[in-house]
Formats: sequence, C-alpha cells, structure tokens
Amino acid sequence: MVKATIAIHGGAGAIARASLDAETELRYRRALRDIIASGQLLLADGASALEVVTEAVRQLEECPLFNAGRGSVFTAAATHELDACVMEGHTLQAGAVASVSRVRNPVLAARAVLQHSPHVLFCGAGAESFAEQHGLEMVDPAFFATPERRAQLTRAQASGQALLDHDAAAGDPLDPDRKFGTVGAVALDAAGHLAAATSTGGMTNKQPGRIGDSPLPGAGCYASDGVAVSCTGTGEVFIRTLAAYDLDAQMRYGGLSLRQAAARLIDEKIVQLGGSGGLIAIDREGNVVLPFNSEGMYRGYGVVGDAPRVAIYAEDAQ
Repeated sequence: MVKATIAIHGGAGAIARASLDAETELRYRRALRDIIASGQLLLADGASALEVVTEAVRQLEECPLFNAGRGSVFTAAATHELDACVMEGHTLQAGAVASVSRVRNPVLAARAVLQHSPHVLFCGAGAESFAEQHGLEMVDPAFFATPERRAQLTRAQASGQALLDHDAAAGDPLDPDRKFGTVGAVALDAAGHLAAATSTGGMTNKQPGRIGDSPLPGAGCYASDGVAVSCTGTGEVFIRTLAAYDLDAQMRYGGLSLRQAAARLIDEKIVQLGGSGGLIAIDREGNVVLPFNSEGMYRGYGVVGDAPRVAIYAEDAQ
C-alpha cells in the first residue's frame, strides 16, 4: 500500500551557531512544520502530487524567511529575477519560468506553463505575459523586497562578490555567507504518482540575466515514475551534472537504491566539481532521502497519518 508522503526544503548551507537564538530557530522549524502539515492534509484528501508540491512551494514563496517569492534576493542592478519549475512524474510533463519580476508566485506560473502550453520554459517578459494571460496575480517588483535582502546586497557589493546564498533576518540559523537560497517540494500521492517543484530568488549581487539550476528540468528539478527530486546548491555545478536527472538515471539504469544514488551524487559527483548543497527526493515506494554535503539544510517530510519531521542541522534526527 502506497504511503502518501511530502518532503520540502528551504535551502542548504553552513550553520552559524554563534548567531543562532532559540526564537529564530523556532520560526524556521515552525514554518517548515506548518507547510508539511498542510501538504499532508491535501494528500489525505486525495490531492495529486502535482497539486501538493505546487501548493507547498507557493507557501514557501510567501514566507520571507526563504529566498523565493517574497523575500527574494537582489541582483547587482538592485532588481529581482525569480525562477521556478514543476514536473509531474508519470507524464513527464514539465513547466518552468525564469527571470520573472512581477509574478507573485513563480511556481504557479510554472504550473500554468505545464498545464496550458506546449512549451516547457518561458523567461522574462514572455513568462510574465503568459502568467498574466492565465489570470495569475501580478505585483510591483518592490513586493519581493525586504530590508534584510537590501542590506545583504549592500554588503555583497562592498565586497565585490556575488553570493550563492541568501541572508535572512539577524540570527539566521544558516550562515548568510554560505547558504543556498532555493526552496522545493517533492510528493508521492495515494495513486502512486510523483511530482517535484523548485523555486528560487537567485543569488545576491548576481549579474542580471544569470539563470541557475532551479528552473531547468533535470538540473534542479525532476520527476519520473520512479523518483521525484528537488535540489539546492551551487547552481552551475548542478546544471553541469544534470543532478536531478542523474539521480533518476543511477536508479533506473544502474540499479542503485534511492539512498545509494543520492549519496553518490551529493557526496561524490557534486563535490568533485567543487559544488556544495543538497536535495530532497521520494521514490515510488515512499522512501525519502534529504542528503546534503554542507553543514545544514532546512528540510522536513511527513507521511500521511504521522507527525511532520523537520530539521536544520546535520546532527538532527531525520
């Protein structure tokens, strides 16, 4: 019997214990737990995996603690460029948008592409026009800004760096200089179908027009009839390794288990190219993995009928 399951992540990075306070940690854990619980309720009501991952990521986009949607980081031009992707496993249908700055929830735009277009990926003004045509909420780009993100841009520009992370409020449990700003969700529904979704605000002080792995099916997001994957980490390395698809290929053609394939990818292949980060994945049997090669990753999962389990640190129980 299939056990409907959801897993989510809010980015990977290194733990800054010196800046951690109990109240801030609780905010992150509560946000993860609430979103997982919401996904469990949807799954229990018979929602499809695609519906569940879309809604989970939409909620992550609405939470300014994470670098996706509201609370996204700034480019070097002090603008916002958001990316998202959704993929349904049993149909191999995918939809994605990149470099949008007026769509309140990029994951909903990606879902609209999957459902209403013969194409897979739209970018920039074309993606925004498509989203508007399909009734999605459009906002002024200022909607995505927060004082913390603007302060990070100032700091990054003073150092002359583009940061592969995002800086949340003071006391963020993950080191703001070594944190990857991506959110994602994967789910297995009661019908045995899988889906994945990934969304990001990008990297602070990046060159405008840069696109990472998050909106690219097979790189930062992938789902087949065997496994659903959402990644977070050094985008360029995840693109070069086709990380999300590589996990599926190792299982499908190499006969590896989900755990074996994920470990080989995150602990060997990504590291060999100088990358860092992690992923979440669920296979058709309901097995869940949440590996990462950094010191921490916002993560959690929940099986319908069980209490949600959330974690931040490497030593947290899974």
